[in-house]
Amino acid sequence: MKRNLIKTLGMAGGLAVLITMGTLNTSMAQRDGGGRLEGAWETQVSIIDCQSGNVIATFANMPVFAAGGTMTETTSGTAPALRTSGEGVWHHITGNHYAFRFKSFTFNTQNVFTGWMIIQADASLDSTGDAYTSSATIEVYDANGVLVGTGCAESAGTRFEL
Repeated sequence: MKRNLIKTLGMAGGLAVLITMGTLNTSMAQRDGGGRLEGAWETQVSIIDCQSGNVIATFANMPVFAAGGTMTETTSGTAPALRTSGEGVWHHITGNHYAFRFKSFTFNTQNVFTGWMIIQADASLDSTGDAYTSSATIEVYDANGVLVGTGCAESAGTRFEL
């Protein structure tokens, strides 16, 4: 019994050390700019022709970057009945540079699942941390998981605050 208690306390102590190290790493990353993307953003997204750079469509979008590296995104580019909100992940690369990736599911007008989209972007904050620009790739998959199209996008946004 005493041996099991010592073993359990040893494992708990090791877990506490790992948690503390993870907290220190997070706080060090935030001090180096890693947490500055956190928050809600108002953005204008432009879908662009990947070859020519010509703008195909522009719409409002609202990504929210949460502490710990998760994100959600809502768009005015597609009706809510045809596309779910995006859910994904983000991380700090270096300085004011970040990467994020999210996925949303698509439906037709009869409410039948048609597939999903994956958007992967690189973002750069300005020196104030209150504006960013990004460039992204878009992958469109059918309901069977077959890649059926790709695209490019750019966005510019400002922090949404009280």
